[in-house]
Amino acid sequence: MTSTRRKHLALALGIAALLTAEAGTAAAQPQSPTLERRLREDTRAIHALGVSGVQARTIDPDGRQTVATSGTADLDTGRPVPPDGYFRMASTSKTLIATVVLQLEAEGRLSLDGTVDHWLPGVVDGNGNDGRRITVRQLLQHTSGLHDDVPGYTTPQEYYEQRHYVYSSEQLIARAMDHAPDFPPGEGWQYSNTGYILLAAIIHRATGHPAHQEIEHRILRPLALDRTRWGGTASALPRPHANAYQLFGPGARADVTDQIPVDHENLSFVTTTGDENRFLRALLGGRLLPRRQLAEMKRTVPVNAEVQQLWPGGRYGLGLVERPLSCGGTYWSHEGGDGGYITLNGVTPSGTRSVVVSMSEARGDSLDHILEQERAASDLVDHALCAANVNAR
Repeated sequence: MTSTRRKHLALALGIAALLTAEAGTAAAQPQSPTLERRLREDTRAIHALGVSGVQARTIDPDGRQTVATSGTADLDTGRPVPPDGYFRMASTSKTLIATVVLQLEAEGRLSLDGTVDHWLPGVVDGNGNDGRRITVRQLLQHTSGLHDDVPGYTTPQEYYEQRHYVYSSEQLIARAMDHAPDFPPGEGWQYSNTGYILLAAIIHRATGHPAHQEIEHRILRPLALDRTRWGGTASALPRPHANAYQLFGPGARADVTDQIPVDHENLSFVTTTGDENRFLRALLGGRLLPRRQLAEMKRTVPVNAEVQQLWPGGRYGLGLVERPLSCGGTYWSHEGGDGGYITLNGVTPSGTRSVVVSMSEARGDSLDHILEQERAASDLVDHALCAANVNAR
């Protein structure tokens, strides 16, 4: 993430470029021709904005899948976008962390209203920061007030110089402690990657295992999500994958595929559209959390005005976003954006219909481009979930 705005929005958006080739649609178990055609049209619309590669997958209540791709996986060779290629999960991994925290709460191993200082004494301190006043729930819901100061790239030169830097969680937390809080705990909303770095540390303290191991043990293995993997400090992705691109400004485009995620200890997961769909369906379908904890996850608060531009009508729960559907009702999601990969997703309230769209190019050189790409991807999600007007299922 490359600026204060992008850190707070959990996006690394950028690139408008001349693009090549458009792949067709693949669907081993196709849904209706109307849905298939609309999904293809929506992926093409995103590509037409200047996004080099797009892949989207929907799963309907009967488990039937439709896949559409558009654009190219490599601007130099023009090779097609793989229909289930790997991409960096980025901030969608926050939903994995939140799920583990709520599982631990269900097991009586921690309390959502317990303090950060209880688990991490003295870690959140100085410049008005006070871990004795911040709760686990506030970290999950981005209402802690902790300032975000996660490093990012603002130019191609910075990317090439810093892409292999390795930061510890302690270093990232210390950067946040150099700033005063954005607001007193519980008195505002501001997206904070720092809060989820602290949550991962709490998981480690409560279980004795790193958060990524608990995620693998509690979520990935039980759901057989064998194409969702923790990458650690690896700078490359498994194959197949589309290359990721970012525009830092006019004429400043870079292939940013090769990099170590800043928060590699917790958010270094790679996944596919197939696995991400299955995770969201299992979560909202009640397969990962008891009813009470899932209800806690879905207790939402309004997001700030800045993020409302990205998520009109959106509200934030505990690691989940609730957004309205044009056909009525709402859906649940958590997008992710980092290293040129931007992914939006959505699942209906009972987990029976879902969609994931992953873009391998980010148009983040201006707010207008950020919003344009976000709206086009949000439209794809809305159209897929409103298919046959089944949003209440």
